[in-house]
Amino acid sequence: MASAVCARFLLQRSTQGFPFSSRAIPAFSSPFLSRAHRLGPSDDEMYQRTTVSVMKKESGSEVMIHSYSSTGFNIDGNRVFGPCAVLPPAILQWNVGTHKDITEESVSLFHMLEPRIEILVLGTGARVERINPGVLALLKSKGISVEVQDTPNACATFNFLTSERRVAAAGLIPPPISTALELTQE
Repeated sequence: MASAVCARFLLQRSTQGFPFSSRAIPAFSSPFLSRAHRLGPSDDEMYQRTTVSVMKKESGSEVMIHSYSSTGFNIDGNRVFGPCAVLPPAILQWNVGTHKDITEESVSLFHMLEPRIEILVLGTGARVERINPGVLALLKSKGISVEVQDTPNACATFNFLTSERRVAAAGLIPPPISTALELTQE
């Protein structure tokens, strides 16, 4: 009898706490945490439906601004002359000359997009310029954040946002020719 009690004790001790034991506590005490739970019609209250819009279906092929000059931009190997609107995956000529030409009408193409863009980066040339407050208020009312920067920084910001998979657009005015880095021959 002592050997039977000893054997039962050893068996009980060897299987206690293991998942395959009948006495083990289940790892998932809630049916919502287990992998086997299937969502049913009654679960709609707990799990809301979500919709996702993808601007560009090819992964890893976001639009990048490679360089800029006083005449325009190099965007993914495409040479764009003059001011441009970068609306991934499209690149459009933008009918503005200076920051003073940025009006409610000229930014209308940015807030008419579907899906809506999260942030608009405006490059105003060689330096940061003040944009008409009415334009900024219009974009804010449409739910679009605006970042106004000089064009070199605006290009870098746009590249960063698109690499982070943010839904961003850019309105860029090329900076004028800079004489700060000109080489002179003597």
